[in-house]
Amino acid sequence: MLALQVLAVFSLLSILAVGGGTAVLPEMKALVVDRFHWLTPDEFGRIYSLGQLAPGPNMLMVSVIGHRVAGYAGAVAALVGFFLPAGLLAYAVTRVWDRYSDSPLKVACERGLAPVTIGLMLAGTLALGRTVIDSADDVTIAAAVTAILLAVRINPVFLILGGGLAGYLIGS
Repeated sequence: MLALQVLAVFSLLSILAVGGGTAVLPEMKALVVDRFHWLTPDEFGRIYSLGQLAPGPNMLMVSVIGHRVAGYAGAVAALVGFFLPAGLLAYAVTRVWDRYSDSPLKVACERGLAPVTIGLMLAGTLALGRTVIDSADDVTIAAAVTAILLAVRINPVFLILGGGLAGYLIGS
């Protein structure tokens, strides 16, 4: 029965994920950590980091959450719940969307959704930061990583690994 609860939670998140999985991180954290207590804040942050390092879509991290909650059935439930509803919705909307390619309403919707998507992604980043940054050392590492990202074009994997190593070395 726990796998069905995982399926329901990630199906809801799937439909809310306008602009990608990062947009629902605050709600995912609220449900998984705060409401159902399936994970601690640290576990959530670590699983998110693992998702960033693993090849493929970073939101495959939902399978790790599902597995942690309900074993293999939970992993499958989380994957199906998170990817199937959004995939079906995107398929249906795309078929209709293509019919109205020259419509001013379509252009207006696309322009209107762009800032919404950026805002949701920023909210996800802030929610994750509040979850895992809890010391002055963490703030220093996060600021350094942000500065490097803004100054240099670099693969984020190196920054994740470097940040992890720095946290380990200073005991954060």
